[in-house]
Amino acid sequence: MIDLLMDIGWELRHHSVLTHDPLHNLAASLAISALAFILTVLVGRPYIRFLQKKKIGKQIRVEGPEGHMIKTGTPAMGGVMFTAVAVVVTVIFDLAGRLSMLLPLAVLIGSGILGGIDDLWNIVGGTRNGMTARVKMAWLLLIAFPTALVLYFPLHLRSIYVPGIGKYEIGLIYIPIAVLVVAGSANAVNFTDGLDSLAGGTAAVAFVAYGIIAFLQGQIQVVTFCFTMAGALLGFLWYNAHPAQVFMGDTGSLAIGSALATAAFMTGQWLLLPVVGFVFVAETISVMLQVSYFKLTGGKRIFKMTPLHHHFEMIGWSETQITLRFWLVGMMAGLLGVALALL
Repeated sequence: MIDLLMDIGWELRHHSVLTHDPLHNLAASLAISALAFILTVLVGRPYIRFLQKKKIGKQIRVEGPEGHMIKTGTPAMGGVMFTAVAVVVTVIFDLAGRLSMLLPLAVLIGSGILGGIDDLWNIVGGTRNGMTARVKMAWLLLIAFPTALVLYFPLHLRSIYVPGIGKYEIGLIYIPIAVLVVAGSANAVNFTDGLDSLAGGTAAVAFVAYGIIAFLQGQIQVVTFCFTMAGALLGFLWYNAHPAQVFMGDTGSLAIGSALATAAFMTGQWLLLPVVGFVFVAETISVMLQVSYFKLTGGKRIFKMTPLHHHFEMIGWSETQITLRFWLVGMMAGLLGVALALL
C-alpha cells in the first residue's frame, strides 16, 4: 500500500505537465465528457423506472415551502446515475498511468455511499429525516481525513496559492484545512440541492471551471476527471430539469461536493473554491446566519426561509427563475475563478 501511494505521488509530480499536443489532450477530455453525458442519458430512463418500481421516492419536509409537497414521491437517489457513470468512465479512460485519480474516485464513491445510506434511511428506513446533521458531518469528516493525508503525504500538496501574490508552503496546517474544506464542500452542495436542476447545474459549471484551471497547469488527468463529472451532471439534468423526473438526493450532492473540493486541492487552487462555488457558499452562509440570528434574538429571522433559494421562493420568484439566475451567478463566479487562477 505504501509503495502504491508513493507511485501515485511520483506520477502526480512528474507527469502532470503535458508532453504532447495539449489541444489533442483537451479534445480527448472533451470527447470523454460528451461520452459521460450520453451514457448518463441512456442509463437514466431505465434507472428511473427501477426507482419507481421500488417506490424509492422523495419525502418532502413539512416545514419546507408548500409548493414542494407536489414533489413527494418523485424518484430520489438519482445521484447514482451520474456517479456510477463518472466512476466507470474515469476507470476506463483516466486511470491507466494516472494513479492519482484513485483519490477523487475514492472520495466520490465513499461520499456517494454515505449519501445513499442517508437517502435510504429517509425514504424507506422509517426515519423521514435521515441522518442527523451531526452524524452526517462526522462521517464526512471521517472521509475527508484520509483524503487530506493522501493529498499531503504521497501527493506532496502542502501549499496555498494566493492569486497575484504567490505560492506558500503552509506545513501541517494544510491537513485540517483540507479536512474542513472537503467536508464543508459536500455539506454546501447538499444545502444547494433543493430545487430542480439547481445543484446539478451549478456543480457542472464549477467542475468546468476547475477543468480549465487544471488544463492551464497541464494536469490532464484532473482535466479529464472534471470534464467527466460535468458531462455526467449535464446528462443527469436531462431528467432533473423542471419539473424533475428524479432527484439526486444526498447520494449525489455529497459526492459532488467532496469530489469538487478534492479536484480543487489537486490543482493547488483550493483558495478559489469559495469563488468558483460562490452559490454553494452563499447557500451555506444563509443557513448559518439564520440559525445564529434565530438563537441570539429568541426567534427572529433574517431570511424568510433558508437555504437561500427558499427565501427567493417565499418572495415570489418562480423555481425556474431562481435556478436560472443562480446558474448565471455560478457561471460568472466560475469565470472569475479562472481569471484569478491566471494571476
